[in-house]
Amino acid sequence: MEQVPDDWTPVEKGLWEAVRHGRVYDLRTGDDALDDPVNSGDWGPGRTVRAEVVAALLLDGPPAVSGRVASLRMSGVHVTGSLVLAGGAIQHYVELYDCRFEHKVLLSEARAGTLRLIRCLIPRLEASRLITEGDLHLARCVIPGGVRLTDAKIGTDLMLNQAKFGGDRHGRAFAADGLSVNQDVEAERMESDGEVSLRTARIGGRLSLRGAQLRGAPGARNVLNLARINVGHTLYLSGSADASWIDSRTVYGYGYGEPTPLGSPVTPFRAYGGVRLADGRFENACLITDAEFHLGPGQELSMRRIHAPELRFSCRKPPTGHVSLSRARIGNLVDRPGAWPEAGQVGLNGFTYESLRPDGHFSVRERIEWLEKSLSEYQPEPYEQLAAALRRDGSDEDAREVLHAKQRRRRRSLPLPGRLWGLVQDFAVGYGYRPGRAAWWLLLAWALGSLYFSRHEPAPLKADERPHWNAVLYALSQLLPIVDLGQQGWNPGGTSQWVAAGLVIVGWVLATTVAAGATRMLQRG
Repeated sequence: MEQVPDDWTPVEKGLWEAVRHGRVYDLRTGDDALDDPVNSGDWGPGRTVRAEVVAALLLDGPPAVSGRVASLRMSGVHVTGSLVLAGGAIQHYVELYDCRFEHKVLLSEARAGTLRLIRCLIPRLEASRLITEGDLHLARCVIPGGVRLTDAKIGTDLMLNQAKFGGDRHGRAFAADGLSVNQDVEAERMESDGEVSLRTARIGGRLSLRGAQLRGAPGARNVLNLARINVGHTLYLSGSADASWIDSRTVYGYGYGEPTPLGSPVTPFRAYGGVRLADGRFENACLITDAEFHLGPGQELSMRRIHAPELRFSCRKPPTGHVSLSRARIGNLVDRPGAWPEAGQVGLNGFTYESLRPDGHFSVRERIEWLEKSLSEYQPEPYEQLAAALRRDGSDEDAREVLHAKQRRRRRSLPLPGRLWGLVQDFAVGYGYRPGRAAWWLLLAWALGSLYFSRHEPAPLKADERPHWNAVLYALSQLLPIVDLGQQGWNPGGTSQWVAAGLVIVGWVLATTVAAGATRMLQRG
């Protein structure tokens, strides 16, 4: 396009000239209320450009003035008609601020460098299989009909901060299954009224939904679906410090503006519906902090089979529904007691983690209670996993406490005879995890045996040989029959024989328990 067409309006001809010079074509009035693309009234012909003109400038634009770089940079423009760029190659850099589109924008299978649309009103954006060499920015845009970015490929960053998305006829506000982004995806303080779906997406850097407010369509199962996603760095489902986000018209990306003051108010991440992270891979961490999960019937926070070096789960309010970590594999588990849902609402079957790093005080008794609340029926694996993690951290005593709790929970699942025998084992030796208790029982048996035999001296084994009698040593020799204390020459009968036999049995059982406990202590040392 060497010359501007004669049938273009003066406003459109002015845009053609601005593209050639690479300068901003700004039709804003300077009054924020009048320049608001969402809530202001009719902007009139003085701020109107036809969509076909914008398409012509992007697909077959004029050559740049010598010494300049041609680009489409406009602000405060009302674009009428449907902007159809599907399958096209967008030649120029695009940057739009405070623009209003009359109909949806079609970018499916288009190719572009960098596309920046900030604070724009777009009825709907269709951009499946879009390919960009640089960024795609939709920060602070309002898109009532939602966005479709399935199988799109973004060369650097995708920025959705403070954007507002409505749902399409299928209840999806942001459909981006199969999306590929080489660097970061920022969706901080984003608002949606429909499902946000990035299934099987691949993100080279981080995925940040700090302070996002996600609401689902009526009857929808999920508001956020990240199943089988691969994040090269960190997933953030956490709060966002208000700071300069609230009133600024320039801050729209992380790292812009002044540093956040300490103690600044925080807007939590909120999800009003199910959140699905199943089979996700997070190469650095999955951080769920200052988050609220408002789950209804049939909805859950699913982290089934996720892999991450660290999972931080420290919500201030527990989710209102089920949280599943079944078969997830985690390095560090960082959590706090009050972050987890109530009894029976946590699935831990097959959940493995290397170490525990509590965010605040989290005693072993609270940890056992966390386990037992999560299990509707007895399962040994979660107890053994917790005990193994505690041992790796050097907390052998806490690990024994967990295994003791496992046996107690197992006892409740046994028939009556098994429960009764379990009670005896627990009371006597704590299932072998309380060797000190066995030692006390051993001392008590010794004292009672000594008291009994001090009053019931048995007859000597040989009538012509009468060794020196010592009731204390005799009782001890029965409790420890492998030790010869010089009291083997006696032949108890009647009741004394039964008492002696009882001491031998008690001695074998309790002495073995004490020896096993001592062995564990030496191994730990």
